[in-house]
Amino acid sequence: MATVIVFGPTGNNGSIAAQIAHQKGAKVWLAMRDPSKPIPGLTPDAEKAGNYSRIQADLSKPETVAAAVKTSGATRAFIYVAQGTKDYMKGTAEALKSAGIDFVVLLSSYTIGHTPAADVQPSEKIPYAHAQVEVTLDEVYGPDGYVALRPGAFATNLLRQKEGIRTGEVTMYAPGFKIDCITPVDIGGVIGTILAEGLPQDGQRKIFLYGPQILSQKQGLEIIGEVLGKEIKVTGIDPEEALAQYIAKGAPKPMAEYLIRELGDTNPELEDGSWLANYKEGIENVKKYTGKPATPLRDWVEANLELFK
Repeated sequence: MATVIVFGPTGNNGSIAAQIAHQKGAKVWLAMRDPSKPIPGLTPDAEKAGNYSRIQADLSKPETVAAAVKTSGATRAFIYVAQGTKDYMKGTAEALKSAGIDFVVLLSSYTIGHTPAADVQPSEKIPYAHAQVEVTLDEVYGPDGYVALRPGAFATNLLRQKEGIRTGEVTMYAPGFKIDCITPVDIGGVIGTILAEGLPQDGQRKIFLYGPQILSQKQGLEIIGEVLGKEIKVTGIDPEEALAQYIAKGAPKPMAEYLIRELGDTNPELEDGSWLANYKEGIENVKKYTGKPATPLRDWVEANLELFK
């Protein structure tokens, strides 16, 4: 029986990863900044009856990571990119390894694309942060000591428009931007499977994961509306309005400018997903690891109505 530690189990992906690893026979340690927080989908009774343990840890504080791993006795870990660490999590990776973790599953990003991680430029804010953590793991663990999952655009990103969904009127930048809407069910399912089994299949080390449909953000919101039985009006705003909106919500100006630049591509020729790195392979990877086809957005919304109300 494997002993694994899941950092961030209160998140959409981490919660499912923990439960899938447990279903596959692993002893699961739930490492979080606040161990009293509830874990989505895992009831207190199910947690108590299962082979779970909670422990305090913060990925941005290597000393807490080392302490949690030593206490748990885990040899495999799931981590995500902890924003704001000046060393791109090198201290955290070294703490994981010195404390006994010999295999890491990293939640990275599809935005890295075909570019070697070491060649991603700092101006590319989102891919750069993820790429640098991949570089860190290469340095600390070597290429065979970890796997980087690179999922596409999260279906949960549409929850950023929750207030507009509630009122029936969404005002947003780039409603035509294309997304694949990969769900936490699929991302977490792949994470949990690899954690429990200890190795990716077919020697994969950079694993792209995608949802089964390419939709515009507007189409995604319309699907949500159909499931909720309400009409959602989606109105676009210009880049200047978008910049003010992002900054008002706390985004640093360079990040806001990056998002506006990236979201501006609404070319209808991109409808088939061909601009995504390894798109077809990404859909197949979901089935390869979970045993089920990638989950359509509509199915996920129907199963998670409480998130949108």
